[in-house]
Amino acid sequence: MEVLYKRCAGLDVHKDTVVACARLAQGDSARARMETVTFGTTTRALLELSDWLTKQEVTHVVMESTGVYWKPVWHVLEGEFELVLGNAAYLRNVPGRKSDVADAAWLADLLAHGLVRASFVPVAEQAEVRDLTRMRKQCVREQTRQVQRMQKVLEDANIKLDSVISNITGKSGRAMLLAIIGGETDPAKLAALADGRLKATPEALTEALRGKVTEHHRFMLKLHLDHYDAICRQVESIDARIEKSLEPIADSVARLQTMPGVSEVAASAIVAEIGVDMGKFPSAGHLLSWAGLVPRMDESAGKRRDTRTRKGNPALKTMLVQCAWSAVRTKKSYYKAKFHRIRARRGASKAIVAVAASMLTAAYHILRDGTEHKDLGVDYFDQHDQVKAVKRLERRIRELGYEVQVAKLPGAEHAV
Repeated sequence: MEVLYKRCAGLDVHKDTVVACARLAQGDSARARMETVTFGTTTRALLELSDWLTKQEVTHVVMESTGVYWKPVWHVLEGEFELVLGNAAYLRNVPGRKSDVADAAWLADLLAHGLVRASFVPVAEQAEVRDLTRMRKQCVREQTRQVQRMQKVLEDANIKLDSVISNITGKSGRAMLLAIIGGETDPAKLAALADGRLKATPEALTEALRGKVTEHHRFMLKLHLDHYDAICRQVESIDARIEKSLEPIADSVARLQTMPGVSEVAASAIVAEIGVDMGKFPSAGHLLSWAGLVPRMDESAGKRRDTRTRKGNPALKTMLVQCAWSAVRTKKSYYKAKFHRIRARRGASKAIVAVAASMLTAAYHILRDGTEHKDLGVDYFDQHDQVKAVKRLERRIRELGYEVQVAKLPGAEHAV
């Protein structure tokens, strides 16, 4: 097999050690000499690794994406060598691996022959925004947990506040919670704190707020409410940081928001995960595969055995599915039509993933071409099916030996 890189190295990265194997070929000889050295993972040790690779005249370095341990190694070597990050799942499937061959040597051999498919690694600025958007998601989840814990304490005190108010941390709910924490026990006075726009009647509120609140309940409520408020402040701080970081590409984020179901938060998360340079992905299909929004390849003897989606970027995938649920509620939209069309045959879960894949495809073209979203319309599939039916019938008539000319009738609902 042809050798693409004569002097390359493979790194087997662990938490405390890095095993480096340099594959060194001399001239046009097919045989190569292997040099293996183990280094630590401290900054000093990684700099020694860089110096050793330079001394060996290595040009390309490959490592596996093992948790977060590869990141500091990547940061130290970046700019000094041509780095390749390999997906462990792909490398495991390459045939020819022997049990007595070290991981680092195997990686170096695969790289030398061009058998390592490089994973997408974001630039430093994008990686920072990605950390922020993922942290924001975790904070929002923790907010929900704190609300659920407050609801649990209220249930323990037989206060049915969440049965009459959809959001107990809103204006009315917060006022009542603070009053309960402050020692107020009269349900009528607590109900009077409700905002005038609240749908619940005063009688229903009064009955829901009639319970038995102890000092322990007040302490727990205050604990959870303070934690909830602290998380809210963290989210506000993260939002400000994200907005500042995305200022150079604010126009790209704004264009993504022209898609149905995509908010500013969602657009920021999408950009943080895939970036704005679509040149990293040869086509929209490659991006869909990387995100895990396409069926896995499991076919034998012409039969598909498994159509579940493949593993991909979980943060991007869940965000797009959330956006898809919002998009399918948009009236007279292409995404709503597609969802109902597929749901009738395959079910809601597969239909919503298909809509998410369509939205990511649209995002790819929006970011690549610098255009805004253009909805295909709710009647897109009707027109598409009509065109296919007409072409099929026209082809059949010609096969029977007749000539036919197709023209739209005046007043026809759909253009052909």
